[in-house]
Amino acid sequence: MEIKEVQKSEEDGGHKHPHFYASWKRILLTTHHTDIAMMYIVLSFFFFILAGVAALYIRYGLTRENTVGASAFSSLFTVHGISMIFLWILPVWVGFGNYLVPKYIGAKDLYFPKLNAIGFWLLIPAGALIWLGMPNTGWTAYAPLTILGPDAGIGVDMLILGLHLIGTSSIIGALNFIVTIFKMRKPGITFRNMPLFVWANLTTSFLVALATPVLAMALTLLLLDRNFGTGFFNPNLGGDPILWQHLFWFYSHPAVYIMVLPAMGAISMILPGLSRRKIFGYTSIAVSTALIGILGFGVWTHHMFTTNLSLTAKLPFMFMTLVIAIPSGVKVFNWLGTLHGGHIKMNTPMLFSLSFILSFIIQGVEGVFLGTLPIDFLLHDTYFVVSHLHFVLFGVATQGVFAAMYYYFPYMTGKKYSEGLGLAHFAITTVGLYMMYTSFLVLGMQGMPRRVFTYLAEYVPMNIFATFGGILLGIGTLLFVYNMVKSWYNGKPVKNKEDPWGLAKYNLKEWA
Repeated sequence: MEIKEVQKSEEDGGHKHPHFYASWKRILLTTHHTDIAMMYIVLSFFFFILAGVAALYIRYGLTRENTVGASAFSSLFTVHGISMIFLWILPVWVGFGNYLVPKYIGAKDLYFPKLNAIGFWLLIPAGALIWLGMPNTGWTAYAPLTILGPDAGIGVDMLILGLHLIGTSSIIGALNFIVTIFKMRKPGITFRNMPLFVWANLTTSFLVALATPVLAMALTLLLLDRNFGTGFFNPNLGGDPILWQHLFWFYSHPAVYIMVLPAMGAISMILPGLSRRKIFGYTSIAVSTALIGILGFGVWTHHMFTTNLSLTAKLPFMFMTLVIAIPSGVKVFNWLGTLHGGHIKMNTPMLFSLSFILSFIIQGVEGVFLGTLPIDFLLHDTYFVVSHLHFVLFGVATQGVFAAMYYYFPYMTGKKYSEGLGLAHFAITTVGLYMMYTSFLVLGMQGMPRRVFTYLAEYVPMNIFATFGGILLGIGTLLFVYNMVKSWYNGKPVKNKEDPWGLAKYNLKEWA
């Protein structure tokens, strides 16, 4: 297909804006927020597929004994986890933020467009360092394993440097979003009527700006321990491995909300649009978003309930873990209130949004169990935790991405996607999702430990069931990619790119 050299761009005041993929020079030099957004999304999906292949190979090893050795399993497990968090979910939502935030607040671009481009380009060497290093440490990189472990080679240093680049990219993006939202809002857009995706993005940006430097500090100390003989985490030199866990989880639990809050914001825009009515309880959703951001800094130690911390130290974190369920529950009731009485358009983005809500409830219930001290002692190192994590990262965050991709695709490209392929993607993915992660849930309750490459015969049936679910997820992802690429190049044009879902008919509008 012949690529048109220009496209209309209302965010540039209506003047012609070249396609960023019209030439390699344009790709390398563009600083426009819509271009950077698409590049973030495309690169993120590349790493999503790469990490998904690693996951399928892990599942293959868990289904056919002795096909994947201990070292290979651990390396695949590490790069899968690191990639799905740092190279998929985090940057893909930065991509959506790049595209949506300026449009939702009436700005022509982000406040620092060149820094925005630098933030994107840092991800490519970061991903290369992580995948070429193939570290063998687990995605949490626990010390002293990453210092004294038999496989703690140069791959760990490459991981540290890669994560530093990703952290720098994240901080650049977060500060850019904060300044843009505070300084570039169109007259009339205030914090009382700002679109809920912008609220989610603003809260996420503060989380990134405040939490990421702590991870950067921990990684720097780990690098010093490994290469310069310091003893921050090395017990042989008087260091404390528990300190690593404190610093790591002080970042990594807020990171859960960094991954999930943008999905909540997107769902809070999609449900009203496809229900043809205003969001139910705008203020309570906005306030609950901010509360989740604030409370998210007070729960990190619930990842450490099985360490030797005193009961006095653990109890406040158990309390905060249970309290944070309240603003999350508020959102669910508001989403259901929005659907009630609406003129619901039951299409692909709506179906993914409904499955998102179901997964959100499931992971929330699992989280309450894991946040309760006595139960966590029984479940902590089992597949119950793996189920909870994957319901968060795939059931919630990734399904939120799929819903947003289908909903905003006509806005981004001016083309229609194939609804038939979209529905097939939803059906296959949903069946695979609940097959796989409910299998993990059952395995966890049966007592199967996580992070193992071999296991007792009694766990075989559910592992096979989980692997079939993983295969379905892979097939669904291939369908999705085919649908998006085919529709981007050959899809039918929408009648009105500014209102493809017909919101004006219901006195609603998408952009500022």
